[in-house]
Amino acid sequence: MKDFKNLKVWQKGMKLVVDIYKSTKLFPQEELYGLTSQIRRSAVSIPSNIAEGAGRGSNKEFSRFLDISLGSSFELETQIILAHELEFISESEFETLTDKVQEEQKMINGIQKSINR
Repeated sequence: MKDFKNLKVWQKGMKLVVDIYKSTKLFPQEELYGLTSQIRRSAVSIPSNIAEGAGRGSNKEFSRFLDISLGSSFELETQIILAHELEFISESEFETLTDKVQEEQKMINGIQKSINR
């Protein structure tokens, strides 16, 4: 079992969740149960699955949960693109969030490669 709180990928994932919550705070009220909820769930899923996988007994299980986390990150990236196209977030916010999501994806891939060797 790994201490997930010490993993940089989990720490950055948690910061991403906070950024997403702050960004979606100003989404239209009618999106509360639509895109706002979906984008927040996707963001929360990333560090949550990293933590769950780290708590499993094997690298194979950890890798499986990293796969789930990676899938959630691509889902989140898609939702950020949609939020930008709907003009719910600014260009600069879009770029910042996209950069953070892509950095998280690279980190998850890197961990997977290192544990699957």
